[in-house]
Amino acid sequence: MIHSLFLINAAGDIFLEKHWKSVVSRSVCDYFFEAQERASEAENVPPVIPTPHHYLLSVYRHKIFFVAVIQSEVPPLFVIEFLHRVVDTFQDYFGVCSEVIIKDNVVVVYEVLEEMLDNGFPLATESNILKELIKPPTILRTVVNTITGSTNVGDQLPTGQLSVVPWRRTGVKYTNNEAYFDVIEEIDAIIDKSGSTITAEIQGVIDACVKLTGMPDLTLSFMNPRLLDDVSFHPCVRFKRWESERILSFIPPDGNFRLLSYHVSAQNLVAIPVYVKHNISFRDSSSLGRFEITVGPKQTMGKTVEGVMVTSQMPKSVLNMTLTPSQGTHVFDPVTKLLSWDVGKINPQKLPSLKGSVSLQAGTSKPDENPTINLQFKIQQLAISGLKVNRLDMYGEKYKPFKGIKYMTKAGKFQVRT
Repeated sequence: MIHSLFLINAAGDIFLEKHWKSVVSRSVCDYFFEAQERASEAENVPPVIPTPHHYLLSVYRHKIFFVAVIQSEVPPLFVIEFLHRVVDTFQDYFGVCSEVIIKDNVVVVYEVLEEMLDNGFPLATESNILKELIKPPTILRTVVNTITGSTNVGDQLPTGQLSVVPWRRTGVKYTNNEAYFDVIEEIDAIIDKSGSTITAEIQGVIDACVKLTGMPDLTLSFMNPRLLDDVSFHPCVRFKRWESERILSFIPPDGNFRLLSYHVSAQNLVAIPVYVKHNISFRDSSSLGRFEITVGPKQTMGKTVEGVMVTSQMPKSVLNMTLTPSQGTHVFDPVTKLLSWDVGKINPQKLPSLKGSVSLQAGTSKPDENPTINLQFKIQQLAISGLKVNRLDMYGEKYKPFKGIKYMTKAGKFQVRT
């Protein structure tokens, strides 16, 4: 199964390695570095890289590559899912998953990895169980461990590991009982020059934060569950009930977890929440060009589009850009030729625009193609697919919990061609 794990930062340095079966030399990562050089962006590095004696499987999160080394063929998604679980566990333990934090808590990191895999096979990957085996670091615990020489390893085996619901520990008690659900949708789209949609799809997740006493049994129903396509559940969800009634029935893990992820790919169901008007032109005989873009909202149900960021990779022949934004700030890097415009919120009464001229290198022919425009944005309290939670009910416990549901739409890879 998994022989070794290497953590590689953005600069290409291996800052942590863990071996389970036999020690695999660091030189195996040279194949990964070659693939990284060939890829234009970090996200474009192939997730599976075959080498003469190994397979390298990797995920890229929080500006860190998590590279697993495999010697025999295994289902690649099995390993990739495990790597994502490692990142989520680090995030749960330390608040954030970054190179600095991992280096600061290197002992706990090694202890957690030792529990997550046994002889290369996944063993304990549930956060609740891991936290009973290896206690999360706190300032007080770190000081005590330094003075007494003790470790973060728990004294007892976790209670939930042998139960029917291994994701939930027994004897959970809270003074405030609350259950919060976040419906987060990410829209990936490519819009052509005329404003027509070439491709559009929505990747959605429902993240939960459940802090309830005892062993509650929850049901969550939707107004329009037929929208959901290609659904992936947390192990706590009873699949038979979902198949027959389209209702989520589950005993929740304690704390934060991802209840389900889904996909909406039907073009007619995907509403595009923003539009871009553009006029980008380069003249044949002149070393000057024109650049104008305006961003506006559409199909947002009256909700505000905020956190808008526009980036565009300009052609190599562009020397400089003299632009004036109606709102926000812009930066053009003459070395990388990257234009960034931080728009902020969009006011529908006064649409933000960026206008000005483009200076080209003298003597060069006009660029073969116009640059593409990439957008980042988010819209609070809106699920762009139209998904709505109908009700949340609790059984098995007498108290009344506090319940809350929040919606958010944000841009994934949102590209406008000019």
